[in-house]
Amino acid sequence: MSKAIIIEVEGDAAGIIVGDTGQFRFFSATRAFDALDGRVFRSFEQANRAVAARHAGQVMRKAA
Repeated sequence: MSKAIIIEVEGDAAGIIVGDTGQFRFFSATRAFDALDGRVFRSFEQANRAVAARHAGQVMRKAA
């Protein structure tokens, strides 16, 4: 059975991760995370790290 989990950044939805048995696909909820849309991850944790890294990169660009 597939499972869907919402990934949030600072209280806002970044997207959802859907999958089971070692394959999890990310679906972006906002344009800020479209670069990850459709990407497959081996775990929820791997997807969460990718979202966090994407968010950190955006924050760094805004500060520059």
